Amino acid sequence: MNMTSIKLPLRSIALVCAASLLLASCASTEQAVVSTPALTSLYANAAPLDLRLSTWPYPYATQEFKTSLQGRPATMVYMDVSAVGQQKGVVLLFHGKNFSSDYWAPTIAGLTQAGYRVIAPDQIGFGKSSKPDVAYHFDDLAANTKALLKSLNIKQVSVIANSMGGMVGVRFARLYPNLVQKMVLENPLGLEDYSKDIPPQQNDNLLKLEMAQTEVTYRRFLQSYFPTWQPSYEKFVEVYVRVQKGSDYPAYAKTSVLTYQMIAEKPVVNDLPKLKMPVLLVIGQKDRTVFGRRFAPPEAVKSLGNFPELGKKAQLAIPNAKLVPIDNVGHVPHVEVPDLFIKTVVEFLNSRG
Repeated sequence: MNMTSIKLPLRSIALVCAASLLLASCASTEQAVVSTPALTSLYANAAPLDLRLSTWPYPYATQEFKTSLQGRPATMVYMDVSAVGQQKGVVLLFHGKNFSSDYWAPTIAGLTQAGYRVIAPDQIGFGKSSKPDVAYHFDDLAANTKALLKSLNIKQVSVIANSMGGMVGVRFARLYPNLVQKMVLENPLGLEDYSKDIPPQQNDNLLKLEMAQTEVTYRRFLQSYFPTWQPSYEKFVEVYVRVQKGSDYPAYAKTSVLTYQMIAEKPVVNDLPKLKMPVLLVIGQKDRTVFGRRFAPPEAVKSLGNFPELGKKAQLAIPNAKLVPIDNVGHVPHVEVPDLFIKTVVEFLNSRG
């Protein structure tokens, strides 16, 4: 890939920070350096994607579950992958805000080889699932996921949840504790209450920032998740850019705004002490993700997003929790170090208690 380092003027830095509106980490405006394609888009010749990512390939066959959200008919797309050999149990995966269930591919492969059936849904509002124009709530997403499991006659699961999925997973476990045998929280959002430091944002303003996003700023945003950017991570940029090229992008952007508000307005940190099942905290030690960093006062940012410390506090707050810190890893360990992640998780799932 032909990449050029560019030192940006202050005005351009401001645009990068503004467009990366959710979690991106902007460095000092005096020193910020952005890696960007030298001339044209990497995806100039790629076909646009529609709102449901219809032509975007997933690693396993997908199925549809008909449901509703806030009274609107909706379809939840999911992967249901059988265990290899004798089944030990069922694992349910909750994805993050800026990803879809396809990023669980290495996790699904590892878990099924270890004897677990895996259910990997795209939550309503994400990936290949419907994206209704409604107010989003974690409890509604949790209820739809429970309904999906009921339709599959699944009575108990272990949960693995990353980033925003951690917030959905915590609410799922609180609402339906008898369904959840064990829980893995992988660099979850929600270990701190963002509403205390991030001022409320109007939808119109958020939408303007979302619509101002570019391939360069979105890549910059995703790079904040990963200490070392790999060529294989480009697929996460590609899917966004190809949706942006299509006529459905305004609706896609609007859904992103609505799900932003769900995270901003529905803290789950106070639920942590009420989790009764065994919990494994897998925490990449280089993660400094701050939800809504763009909108936080500078003095507040200094104390937010310290995942090494947040992991320790969560371990103390959760009655039956184990913490596994992973050095030199950021926000998505299952993508960055898939073999280590699988080994760690399978040991936990196989353990008694």
